[in-house]
Amino acid sequence: MAQDRVEAVERALTVLEAFDSPQEAFTLAELAEATGFYKSTLLRLLGSLSRYDYVQRGGDGRWRLGHSPVRLARRHAPTRHLAARVQPLLDRLATDTGETAALLEAHPGDVECRLVALPGAALRHDLHPGSRWSTTTDDDPRPVLPGGYMECLALTTGPDEPRLWLSLSGPVGRHPRGAWRRALEAARSRLEAPQAEEETSP
Repeated sequence: MAQDRVEAVERALTVLEAFDSPQEAFTLAELAEATGFYKSTLLRLLGSLSRYDYVQRGGDGRWRLGHSPVRLARRHAPTRHLAARVQPLLDRLATDTGETAALLEAHPGDVECRLVALPGAALRHDLHPGSRWSTTTDDDPRPVLPGGYMECLALTTGPDEPRLWLSLSGPVGRHPRGAWRRALEAARSRLEAPQAEEETSP
């Protein structure tokens, strides 16, 4: 019914729908074309959405999804279960190594950070859930990290499931040869042990 509609909300949702696309970032002109809104209207809508971190404007002036849509999507029950199993392992990895520990999900052409644990060190790889980057191969989910390094280890997943990777990342000078790999292998063994799900389920 007409009285149940809020036009400003519907316009904001129309802007968010434009991001449901293989294209990751949009210029203001591209969003205007996708939504049919004037640029002045779009700027007001994007300003409100950015204040709540539903969208972000990059240094290149292009607009991308922010962290809030990802945060809300993570409230889905299967993801909460995944977090209950994996997050304690990431926290332990970050504490033991002093580096950023993460769970990555790989799709054809890109990778998304699903979960992360940050170390207390000021000099670190600041990775956040929802961060995405492009990749050219399914066997190497690592992003380009100038001055940094990422070690990854694939988890066992089903044939129809996205590929998942455990990772450690940080400044290249703090990367001890073999130590990160051993830490990831130990974490994977704990995660994939038959009793792991029972012991870490809420």
